[in-house]
Order: sequence, then structure tokens, then C-alpha cells
Amino acid sequence: MANHFARRTNLIKASEIREILKVTERPEVISFAGGLPAPELFPVEEMKAVCEAVLNEDGRRALQYSTTEGYQPLRELVANRMKQAGIDATDNNILIVTGSQQGLDLTGKVFLDEDDVVICESPTYLAAINAFKTYLPKFVEIAMDDQGMIMAELEAALKKNRKAKFIYTVPDFQNPTGRTMSVDRRKKLIELANQYDLLILEDNPYGELRFAGDKVPPVKSFDTEGRVIYQSTFSKVLTPGVRVGWLCASPDILQKYVIFKQSADLHTNTLAQMQVTKFIELYDLEVHIERIRKVYKLRRDLMIEAIKTEFPHGVKYTQPAGGLFLWVELPVWMNAREVLVRCLDNNVAFVPGGAFFPNGGNENTLRLNFSNMSEERIVEGIGRIGRLIKSMIHDKNRQ
Repeated sequence: MANHFARRTNLIKASEIREILKVTERPEVISFAGGLPAPELFPVEEMKAVCEAVLNEDGRRALQYSTTEGYQPLRELVANRMKQAGIDATDNNILIVTGSQQGLDLTGKVFLDEDDVVICESPTYLAAINAFKTYLPKFVEIAMDDQGMIMAELEAALKKNRKAKFIYTVPDFQNPTGRTMSVDRRKKLIELANQYDLLILEDNPYGELRFAGDKVPPVKSFDTEGRVIYQSTFSKVLTPGVRVGWLCASPDILQKYVIFKQSADLHTNTLAQMQVTKFIELYDLEVHIERIRKVYKLRRDLMIEAIKTEFPHGVKYTQPAGGLFLWVELPVWMNAREVLVRCLDNNVAFVPGGAFFPNGGNENTLRLNFSNMSEERIVEGIGRIGRLIKSMIHDKNRQ
């Protein structure tokens, strides 16, 4: 039977995060592995009222097929949110997708041929790597610092890679590092895209979860030639279970996405789109987001303090101003996958960082999620990881 499978089935492996999450379903496991929002913040009671209102007011429409582009009132609502973020948009610039993950997959379908080049941050979002890898591109990684992608290295890479199709970036509270690209670098990114004639995919699922510092305008707000395709989602600010995200781009680009979406799933869940719209009509989404920010800030602060106390000297870590993650660099000789094996034996989990580098390497890194665990479990879990790291360093020094 193996010979019947397409060649691409040998290229794509199960998501490392999803495989780890299978283990962390055990209640005794303290998990910093998934990019999971805090479920206790989900507006369950409000969504009950929303569901009833949608079905009472327009139930037949909610349960029927819909247009590929998306539910018109939701597209208008999203366009208004884009305007508030500094992006000039109308409903004609919006395509509703089944979570931002579908946006990544459709981007690969629309733009990538075999051996095309994808420029990305190093490290970058694991699920984006897997989505693009299906279409057999080459990945060129651009090093980062605390201000995001290093523009001098990006320009050098663009000079060498004339077949590059697009730059993929998560500029706000990046997954996996938590870093945010500075305003100056966002402007330079646009300048380089214009100069070298390529597109930018700006993936921004976390941008509204800022709890420190000043808000930074989206990359697309500096776009002068329609080169930026912006995508985001309601997963992190409402609930991930509704699977409603969106793309914002010029109509000629969106039309290509529409064609491929029609062949993928016809349209995004009509009922879910109407539920999101009705929630925003009935409730104050900004108040809900502010509640999320306060909880995540508390948990980030606790995690950082626990790392300072429990991790050995010399371990580096980021201090994100928002989002869901922070990034840890262990001593260069240490393999985070080996650390994970020992941690799982102690009922604590994280994601080894090597998975976030499309060309491999950097196995001494790891990603920690601070949004999903309670405050006491964060302190306990970081303590367990810290003790194991210290133990491994001690064993190394005794050799």
C-alpha cells in the first residue's frame, strides 16, 4: 500500500506539539507545551446566549451553506477592526477562513511551487513550517534579536535568493520566542519587499494580547504597494473552538485564495461566523480581551520570577510584552529533547525548540507557554524543570 501514497506524505510528520499534547492530557501533567488559551476565560455563558440568539433570529441561514468569502456582517466587522489597527480595508479586502491555520495552507497553495524560497524568522512557527513544507519549498532562515528579524541579514538573503516568493513573519509576540519586531524594522521590511519584488505574509494571532509597552502598528499599516497579506484569528481573543480567522489583502490576491478555499471546504462554518458576529454585537469584546490580558500578564510575571529563582545561571530567556510564550536557551551542549524525556517522567512538559527551525539544529532551546496553567502550577512546573536542568549540568560537570 505504501506506493499508493503521494510523495508529500513522506515529507510531513505529525505535529510535534500535538504529539506532546497527547501525553499532557493526563491531569497530573503540568503542561507548558501547547499554545492554548486559558479555558477558564472562555465566555461560556455568553456563548450560550449567542447561540440561542443566532438560531432564534436567523436559524435557517445559520445552518445553510454560505459564500466562500464569508458572512458579510462579519467581514464588515473585521474590516472595521483593521481600520482601527491602521490598515485601510473594506469588506472586499477580507476573506474569512477556518482558523488562521487554513490561511497558512492556502498561502502555500496559492504561491509555492517546488524549490521556491520562503524567507522566515529563525526560529519560526512550527505549524507554518508544516503547512508550507507540503509544497516543497526551500526555507531561508533569518536570525533574530530582541527587536525581531535582523534586517541586514534579511537583505543579504534577498540578494542571494531571487526565487523567494514571500517573507513569513509573526511580528507581534512571535511564536515561539515572544519577541516583537520594532517599528523601524517593520518599515525596513516593507522597503526591502518593494525593492526585491516579493510578498509578505504577516501572521498576527497574538497582537491584541499586549500587556506591557506601547502598541506597535501592523506591518501592513506601512504597506504602500499591496504586498502584505495580513492574517489573524478570533482563537486567542474569543475561543479557538469556533475556528474563525481571516485574511486581509488586496482583492486580486484574495480572489486566488477564494478559488483554492472553494476546493478545500467551500466556506467557513456559517454558524460559527454568525456566533462570532453576534457575540461582538451583544458584548464588549474589548472588555473580554482586557480580562485575558490581566491574567496572562500575571502568569508571565510568575513564570519569569520562577525562572529567575529556579533555573541555573547562564540560561537565557525572553521577556515578552504580550502573547502566550517565552523562549529559553540552555547551554549549547544540552539537548532539550533529552530534558523533555526526563521532565515527562516528572509530569511536566514543554516543546523542544529544535522543531521551530525548518532547517534543523538549535536543539538546546525550548518554548514555554504561560497562558494555560494556573499560577500555582506554573511555579511548581518551572521548579521541576529547573531542578532537572541543574541535575543534568551537575552530572555533566562530574564527567
